[in-house]
Amino acid sequence: MNRPLLFLDVDGPLNPYAAKPERRPDGYITLRVPRNDAHEDDRGLSSRRRPLRLWLNPEHGRTLLQLGFELCWATTWMDDANRRIAPVLGLPELPFVDFGAVLLQERPDGVHWKTGPLVDYAGGRPFAWVDDEQSELDQTYVTAHHQGPGLLHHVNPRIGLRENDFRTLADYVRSLNTSRTTS
Repeated sequence: MNRPLLFLDVDGPLNPYAAKPERRPDGYITLRVPRNDAHEDDRGLSSRRRPLRLWLNPEHGRTLLQLGFELCWATTWMDDANRRIAPVLGLPELPFVDFGAVLLQERPDGVHWKTGPLVDYAGGRPFAWVDDEQSELDQTYVTAHHQGPGLLHHVNPRIGLRENDFRTLADYVRSLNTSRTTS
């Protein structure tokens, strides 16, 4: 049987972007990622924006790999996560959900724009999704539209993934394994 999927968001769970800018969390390193976009200022002059600051904990990759999930990026970074994030965390190249036309498009029903594509990608497989933007509406959507178990795990973007988050994910995998052997 296939391992359950773990959909990984970057900004929030892996990069605690909402932490105080002058206080990098313990165990994290700072990464500066150049932005590919130029913008015009109010005088019409084109300029490059400052690089994006990321805080990543290199230990997270090893911990994620040991959880028993098949890892999959579920982030606006999409495939760029394989070039920018995975090497720092010691992760192999991972599949990613291509959000295509729904990328950052708000839904009128209040369900997060990632939720439908994640349910579609899972195709009935058990999954967990770590993000900092899910709501009860997303859980309701998953319950109504997904045929298998689905755990939506909220991560505080001020602190990122912590030991208790990893424990919750490991417990979820164990619960799936237990339910498979008893059914």
